[in-house]
Amino acid sequence: MNDDVLKLENQICFPLYAASRLITKHYQPLLEELEVTYPQYLVLLLLWEKDRQKVTELGECLLLESSTLTPLLKRLEQKGFIHRARSQKDERQVIISLTDSGKLAKQAALPIPEKLLQSVQQGHMKPEDLTMLKSILDTFIRLNRG
Repeated sequence: MNDDVLKLENQICFPLYAASRLITKHYQPLLEELEVTYPQYLVLLLLWEKDRQKVTELGECLLLESSTLTPLLKRLEQKGFIHRARSQKDERQVIISLTDSGKLAKQAALPIPEKLLQSVQQGHMKPEDLTMLKSILDTFIRLNRG
């Protein structure tokens, strides 16, 4: 077997990793206004879609373990965006819900997707190329979630 298979340029993992880091870098200045990190923003996006979710539900959607998600949720609670409470039905479950501040933050976040698109494109990428890339990545994630 040829050792070219071990060249970085031949790995599928690197462009995915690099693209993820670059997208996160584009998000950073946009999220500074909300005073949240990118992973915290992802949690808020899920809660804006459907408030009052179990930690396990959020973890499944974000592909994050509870040990990673819990500190992130604690910081969002400290910032006043969410409230964490034990489920009345099952004490082992923690329910995450938006506070009034968390709900208001949605209005401040509305321009973020368009600003991000403008930042990423910078006249070099067509919107349909980004849509196709997202579709391919969505399919990859769906087929490999396990």
